[in-house]
Amino acid sequence: MGLNKRPSLWPHRVLGIVGALVLGASAAGDKAPKLEKGETGRVKSVVDGDTLFLTRDLKVRLAGIQAPKLPLGRKGFVTWPLGKEAKVELLNLVRDREVGLYYSGLKRDRYKRALAQVYILDDKDKQDVWVQEAMVRRGMARVYTWPDTQQDVATLYKAEQEARSEGLGIWALEYYKIRKPDPDPLAQDVDSFQIVEGVVTSVANVRGQIYLNFGANYRTDFTVAIVKSGKKAFKKAGVDPLSLEGAHVRVRGWIELKNGPMIWLDHPERLEVLD
Repeated sequence: MGLNKRPSLWPHRVLGIVGALVLGASAAGDKAPKLEKGETGRVKSVVDGDTLFLTRDLKVRLAGIQAPKLPLGRKGFVTWPLGKEAKVELLNLVRDREVGLYYSGLKRDRYKRALAQVYILDDKDKQDVWVQEAMVRRGMARVYTWPDTQQDVATLYKAEQEARSEGLGIWALEYYKIRKPDPDPLAQDVDSFQIVEGVVTSVANVRGQIYLNFGANYRTDFTVAIVKSGKKAFKKAGVDPLSLEGAHVRVRGWIELKNGPMIWLDHPERLEVLD
């Protein structure tokens, strides 16, 4: 596939579980998290499809989504398909509009970027358009949750499913298609962010770490590993990973090789239970 290696912007190995019934802690019972209103202002510039600057020179990362990436000065980084188009889409969406930042969880990353839900405001300073949802619904971004911010993930997944069903934007391209849990093709996707869909053939608890296996041989087949530190988040969300044997699921995260291809999970919002 030739995807760029995972950027070192976040130390987390993130992956989680959500579905037709959203299971993530931030959307338990289909309730969106309570957001704290932050800064407001006009957009000064757009960096790419999920990053912008406010007029006060505040750099904002649109939490909960991932748009196709641009090099942005990174040596050897190849533009992802539709990277330029995603930037233009975001620019057209927020150009000359007053926006408000809303927080739930971590407000700043180590680069001092605001990690916010961004809303276009109406003339009464009320939320009008949720920018993350709009980008996902137009097929110019995909859901990309983090363990330390919360958002209405049920709405984002619904928007993504609709865009994918209509083949909009990134979903019309082979580059972003949902992968099957076949280990040989997935091994070609190492160090890239992928969405994988399949049936969990078995579940194992090995010294407190849980593994979801997608084949008969865990040493070679695709596996999802739930780190020990992430088990509390699954429990809080009412998710028992040990009950997922036989479940049809869709998971997303960075592909690594440990025996076969593997995705690590540390929060329950990057996996959809499709049954």
